[in-house]
Amino acid sequence: MSEKRFTKPVKIRLDKVHVIGSTREAVDFLMSVHWPGERGARHHEARDTCLKALDGVRSAAEARHAFVEAAREAGVLLEE
Repeated sequence: MSEKRFTKPVKIRLDKVHVIGSTREAVDFLMSVHWPGERGARHHEARDTCLKALDGVRSAAEARHAFVEAAREAGVLLEE
C-alpha cells in the first residue's frame, strides 16, 4: 500500500482541529473510534475509496473527495 498525498489538506474538527493530508491519514480517522456519530453511507464510501487509493485502484483526488463528503455528513468538516 502506497500513501497518496492530497493536493490540498482537509481540515476536520473532532476533539481538536486535525489536518488530513493523505489517504493513509484519512483511513486512520475514518476507522478511528473517535469518528463521531453513526457511520453512514458516505463514511463507508470514503473508507472503501481511500483503501482502494492506497492499493492504487483509485486516485488521491477521488479519495479526498469521498473523505470530504464523509466529514461533511458527520458534521466535522471545517469548510474553507
